[in-house]
Amino acid sequence: MIRVKGVSKVFGDKTALKNISFEVKDREIIGLLGPNGAGKTTTMRLIVGYVRPTTGIIAVNGKIPIDDRIDVVRTTGYLPENNPLYQEMKTEEYLKFIAEMKGSTFEKNDSVCTHTGIEDVLSSRIDILSRGYKQRVGLTAALLGNPSLLILDEPTSGLDPIEQDKIRKLIKDLGKKKTIILSTHILSEVEDVATRLIIINKGSIVYDGEKPKRKGSVETLFKKLTA
Repeated sequence: MIRVKGVSKVFGDKTALKNISFEVKDREIIGLLGPNGAGKTTTMRLIVGYVRPTTGIIAVNGKIPIDDRIDVVRTTGYLPENNPLYQEMKTEEYLKFIAEMKGSTFEKNDSVCTHTGIEDVLSSRIDILSRGYKQRVGLTAALLGNPSLLILDEPTSGLDPIEQDKIRKLIKDLGKKKTIILSTHILSEVEDVATRLIIINKGSIVYDGEKPKRKGSVETLFKKLTA
């Protein structure tokens, strides 16, 4: 599914990633953890082809993201941390636009709307929606075209506990059929959802392995490796 080998990324005089390597198999849910500025978002942007690695190789289903951008975009659903919605559009208009950009189609009775629970806001302007609904619209957009890979950057950030729980349950359900990379600062969320952890600190991978099974152990491991 995903192969990252010897990848570094330099922005000017700042090295964001230092020779990282990992592989992701089909239907894994990866918890991508790290302090602010560790390199998590840069890693996700490299995988979807938003930026080019300074050195190293990235392949998604055998495709090079930066060179085969259209193919990778059509098989990948990406929800950035700052959900880039067009606020002046109605939800249905926005989703039709995104579907067209991905070479797909969208109808208001699309099953993905039922899955994400946005049927009642399809005719509403995005700017009047709650933050929770905006996140659901962003996730719906990421799911258009039935991508095999989902990359979610802080999908529950700023949501109330009820909305967080709804999104978390949705991610677990999606993980039964899709490969997911989930970045979050909510360690209990990773403990509940992820099947494997990758921890980045100061641009380097400091842990890549199974999620500890004991409750609270993810937080203990994270603090130990990022102190």
